[in-house]
Amino acid sequence: MAQQVQGVIARAKGAPVEITTITVPDPGPGEAVVEIQACGVCHTDLHYREGGINDEFPFLLGHEAAGVVESVGEGVAEVEPGDFVILNWRAVCGQCRACRRGRPEYCFSTHNAKQKMTLADGTELSPALGIGAFAEKTLVAAGQCTKVDPSASPAAAGLLGCGVMAGIGAAINTGGVGRGDSVAVIGCGGVGNASVVGAALAGAAKIIAVDIDDKKLETARSLGATHTVNSRSTDAVEAVRQLTGGFGADVVIEAVGRPETYQQAFYARDLAGTVVLVGVPTPEMRLELPLLDVFGRGGSLKSSWYGDCLPSRDFPMLIDLYLQGRLDLDAFVTETIALDDVEKAFERMHHGDVLRSVVMF
Repeated sequence: MAQQVQGVIARAKGAPVEITTITVPDPGPGEAVVEIQACGVCHTDLHYREGGINDEFPFLLGHEAAGVVESVGEGVAEVEPGDFVILNWRAVCGQCRACRRGRPEYCFSTHNAKQKMTLADGTELSPALGIGAFAEKTLVAAGQCTKVDPSASPAAAGLLGCGVMAGIGAAINTGGVGRGDSVAVIGCGGVGNASVVGAALAGAAKIIAVDIDDKKLETARSLGATHTVNSRSTDAVEAVRQLTGGFGADVVIEAVGRPETYQQAFYARDLAGTVVLVGVPTPEMRLELPLLDVFGRGGSLKSSWYGDCLPSRDFPMLIDLYLQGRLDLDAFVTETIALDDVEKAFERMHHGDVLRSVVMF
């Protein structure tokens, strides 16, 4: 029987979010209903509210979440009621050309629940990233549920559902950071600081955090950065080169998503080094680089989508590291808030005061 729960929606472009009643149908074949315990407030949700993703309003916001499976539909074998899960937006199909060649982290046919959640009047909702977790319960494809150790804190675990995984994965999966490498991270918000953590986990010898905010740089140092550079007052490229013997870093991770900072990343890497773009640009942005420099400097220019993660592989492993005290996910939880504080959390996000506000249910 369909359930009515409270959720946060964006009804129109730029309008403040609102709490309203939504209808969650019983799970159909391949689907699951999850009772949400915690959901992080991510920049992507703000992009949805501002029409930066698409115009399929109204949106049911929230996607960086952890909770407990309440019920499952026919044919579901991945999870069962009572499982503690992190929700992911890469439910791999197992059949596309990426999956068939053994690279499911690049699955080209990820899927969501087929049924729609609705407003009380029957208006269909578009769930953010196919999840919609600013709600007491949500309907997802069962493949979007990744079972992890239930002793993990929901507030911390849920962050692997998007931003923290994106940053850690940009360093480990996409950038291939290895033991003894030098790494520079440009932009030290939630994703950038997660990249710092990922570089440290991978054994990087030197981790240089670059930002224009000293407070963010302090956080980066507490999470494993060995050096910090305030690029408001210092030339970032020159500073990274000076800190790496005049050569540049082996891996530079750009976590801002702007042409100016990408260009800094390009020139701050060593010859044959790697640039990883994990910051999300907007559609109108353009990049201009001398093609001779692209050729002459060699190496790799990569983009990292969701940290090139495979949730079934990466989430349980990272939760194990968290429970062993080797990965401080709690450090990313700046504050816990109620469902009706989401709009205020968006305002704090603009001011750069938080790594993550997390809605607790």
